[in-house]
Amino acid sequence: MRLFQPLLALIAAATDRQLAEYVEYLKAENRVLRARLPKRITVTPQEKAQLVKYGRPLGSAIRDLVSIVSPKTFLRWVNEPKAKAAPGEAKRGPGRPKTAADIRELILRLARETGWGYTRILGELKRLGVTVSRSTVVNTLKQAGLEPSPDRSKSTWHEFFKRHKDTLWACDFFAKHLWTLRGLVQVYILVFVHVGTRRVIVPGMSTNPDDAWMRQQARNLSILLADSGKPPTHLVLDNDTKFTAGFREVLASDGVEVVRTAIRSPNMNATCERMVMSIQVEALDHFVVFGEDHLRYILNEYLSHFHRDRCHQGLGNVPPAVACGEEPDVIPFPAGKVDCRERLGGLLKHYRRVA
Repeated sequence: MRLFQPLLALIAAATDRQLAEYVEYLKAENRVLRARLPKRITVTPQEKAQLVKYGRPLGSAIRDLVSIVSPKTFLRWVNEPKAKAAPGEAKRGPGRPKTAADIRELILRLARETGWGYTRILGELKRLGVTVSRSTVVNTLKQAGLEPSPDRSKSTWHEFFKRHKDTLWACDFFAKHLWTLRGLVQVYILVFVHVGTRRVIVPGMSTNPDDAWMRQQARNLSILLADSGKPPTHLVLDNDTKFTAGFREVLASDGVEVVRTAIRSPNMNATCERMVMSIQVEALDHFVVFGEDHLRYILNEYLSHFHRDRCHQGLGNVPPAVACGEEPDVIPFPAGKVDCRERLGGLLKHYRRVA
C-alpha cells in the first residue's frame, strides 16, 4: 500500500486536465506492459466479477480503457444473465450435494445487505434454522464474486448519506454585499439543511463570524432541533476556517459528529451547496439589499416559499413541509378556481385552488 500512497496523493491534488494527462500516461504504460504478456489472458470468475463491478459504472468510456479483453467481450460479460441453479429434482452426481438455491440466495442476501463477514453470516443462519458449514458460506460468496468483509463493507459517500439522512444535516456559508449608512458591507450568512427533508434553517448572519459567534450558532441549532424527535447525529461541513474548533466542540458536546468533506470537493456537500445556489439565483441576485433587516426579509420570504410552496423533485414533487409530515394543501380538480400567489413583488410564484 505504501507504494501507492505517493500516486494517490498526486491524483488528489491534480486538476481535471492533469488527471486526463495521468490517465493517458497510465494507458500508454499499460500498453507497454501488455506487449510483454501473452496475447490471451484467462481470468478467473472472481477476477471477471471484479472487472465487471468496477467497469459497469463507466458506461461507454470502458471502450477506451479495457485492454485485458476486447470491448465486445466485456459488454458480453456485463449482459450475461446470472447462472441458473440446478433444478432441485435433478439427479445427484458424485461428490457432495450442492447447496440448495434458496440457502445460497439467503447467504448472498445477508452479505449484500449487511456487509457481514463469513462467521457472522454463519451465526445468523443458525439463528434462522439453516445448518451449513463455514466453508459453504465462503465458497458461496466467492462464486458470486463478493469480496471478503473488509472490502465488501466499505461504505461509499452516497451510502453514508442514505443511511443517516433522517438525522443528517449539512451547513455552509455564503456572502452578500449590503448597502448601509457606512457604505458597502459584506455579511456572511450561515445555512443549515436537513438532508432527508430539505428543511432549511438560517440561524444568523454576521460581518465577523468569530469563534464566539460560531459557538452561539451551534447552541442555536441544538435549541431549535431539541424537540424535533430526531436530533442531529452528523453534520457535514467543508474546511472553511470559519467553522472554528469552538463550533465543533459545542456540537460534539450535544452528541453531533462533525464530518469534514475533502478539500476542493463541493460535490460532497451537494445538498447544502445547491441550497445556497438556489437562495442566490432565485432571490438575492434580483435585489440590491439595503441593510440586514432587508436581507432577513428576503430570506424569510424565500424560505417560506421554499418550505411550503416550492415542489422538489428529490422529495417526490412535494414541498419540504409535506415531507416533514404536514398535510398537503390540495383541492381535487376541477373544484375551485386556480389562483396565483406571489412573493417578493412577483419574483416567486405558486398556484393554488380557491375553494
